[in-house]
Amino acid sequence: MKFFIFLLLTMITGLASAVEPASSKIPDNLDERIKPCIICHRDADLIDRDAYFPRIAGKPAGYLYNQLRNFRDGRRFYQPMAILLENLSDEYMREIAEYFADQPYTHPEPVVPALSPDETKSVETLMYSGDPERDLPACSACHGEALMGMQPAIPGLLGLPHAYLAAQFGGWRNGGIMRGQIPDCMSEIAKKLTQEEVNALALWLPGLPASGQPAGADALTPELAQRCRTILSVKEVSR
Repeated sequence: MKFFIFLLLTMITGLASAVEPASSKIPDNLDERIKPCIICHRDADLIDRDAYFPRIAGKPAGYLYNQLRNFRDGRRFYQPMAILLENLSDEYMREIAEYFADQPYTHPEPVVPALSPDETKSVETLMYSGDPERDLPACSACHGEALMGMQPAIPGLLGLPHAYLAAQFGGWRNGGIMRGQIPDCMSEIAKKLTQEEVNALALWLPGLPASGQPAGADALTPELAQRCRTILSVKEVSR
């Protein structure tokens, strides 16, 4: 509890410069202001024990901006983030999102998944072909052929630890306080997956090498753009 209070105070103090002038001894620039974010969202998130603090460097700016707004406005709930962001303007959150989107990032080495041939085949079918009978589009249709995401606001699926992926799938399928009331196509899709498919996906994805950049917005079909309109409504970010 003491560590939590210390962490929260540190984060609030760092980002408070968005509202009040910084001390003359501390440069008033974005590099200084985002330092509290690094306390949790650092490279160590690649280690399983820190997997629930996701990587934010290199993700699409629109995706990061959406997440910040969702936490601030109560569509997602995590108390430290809600308190941290409650007084930040849209403009300032756009700056934060674009800053982290531009940060270079070294992806972890792939981890060979412990899956049977049948499980692997099933996952690859979902990933690249989908399942029309269950109205499941291919994962690659939204997250790009390279699975590195799609501009402006769809994140990549690679370079993420198993524990984080499993938690995200669980959140989408089961709801819960962290997800709040976000209308999102991913929740609809995840609920159509079986638990066995979720387990296999969370193991299979970390086994792929992560490389490249998010695909362009024009790679998304009009049908899927309509289906994912709630997360593609970002117009205020440049990427």
